[in-house]
Amino acid sequence: MSVCPDTASIPPLGKGDNLHQQVLASFPLCQLTEEDLAQNPLFCNLLVALSNHVDHTGLTVALKKDLEKTDRDLQAQRLSWLQSESLYRLLQEMIQDHCVRKHRSGTSSEDDKFYDTLERCLLVAQCVRQLDPSSSTTQDQPLLLGLSAQHVLDLMPPEQDVRRMKQRLLMELEGHLKKKCFNILAYYQPDWEDESEGLKNSKLSRLPENLESESKRADALKEKARDSAALLQRQTHCYLSEVMGCIQILQSLILDYRLKAQRELDRKKVEYLEAKCQIVCCKIRAEMLRLQVDTYTTEKISAHRVIRNKLDTELKAIRAEKQTAESTLSSFEILGQEFEALVEQYSQLRLEIENKRWALKEFSRHSH
Repeated sequence: MSVCPDTASIPPLGKGDNLHQQVLASFPLCQLTEEDLAQNPLFCNLLVALSNHVDHTGLTVALKKDLEKTDRDLQAQRLSWLQSESLYRLLQEMIQDHCVRKHRSGTSSEDDKFYDTLERCLLVAQCVRQLDPSSSTTQDQPLLLGLSAQHVLDLMPPEQDVRRMKQRLLMELEGHLKKKCFNILAYYQPDWEDESEGLKNSKLSRLPENLESESKRADALKEKARDSAALLQRQTHCYLSEVMGCIQILQSLILDYRLKAQRELDRKKVEYLEAKCQIVCCKIRAEMLRLQVDTYTTEKISAHRVIRNKLDTELKAIRAEKQTAESTLSSFEILGQEFEALVEQYSQLRLEIENKRWALKEFSRHSH
């Protein structure tokens, strides 16, 4: 069977056409958007044709029918098993309750006989089921410990006890079921617990309908939640696509702005580097000037020290010469007229000494 439709039989796609929404609703599991369908009209036509042959889960119509039939059979088998299992567990609960009452307050011999017979029947039925677990197969099952179902059935209580047990069982089972139903009703609506038994029976008769309606409402809410999740997923995909587009536009704007502002940024950077270089050059010149001043000062101080040392040496020599002259003058005072010549010589020496002192003093004053 070909699934490709005749393109002439499919209505043309228009701007206001809701065909895209129908396609998205028919295939909720596909990560598609209306934009994808608008950009690929042939693919949209293919999905429209497929929607007539498959459901929203991707199953074909025939396979869907077979699956539904199998599901109905399974539900029937499950219901039958649940009925048997519920009855078995209910009987086990009745036996356990009797054991508890027997140990607490004691029971009558008739009750003991009834529950003993019931327990033996249940045990025999369970053993027979274990010996033949499948009634649908025609193959012979291997015997367990050499036992057959007939061997176990021989352990059944007497037929008269079984008949009496069956006559009473329906009444006991009905009473136990009513008690459990009242417990379920009290759990479902706690404020109904203190009402009369007749009112409880009336409300209990409507309990299955209420539970079924609530179950359907819960299923409807689950389906709505799944649809909302699928819609949210599609909207999230669209949102992420829009966000990625906005990010690309923003990146292009940032790049354009960066290129336009790069020239001004480079100019300001050059001005900053020029100013920084000028400051560094000024610092270098100031440092060189300081070094020159320090060198000149050091040289001047050194020259002053040399001159002062030289003058100190001459002063010491003059003082020594003065002392020698004074000693010579003292030794010539006894010479009489010949001493005048010595005095005149001494006066000239004193005059030279004074001149040199004055020169040394002036030099010292200017050097400070």
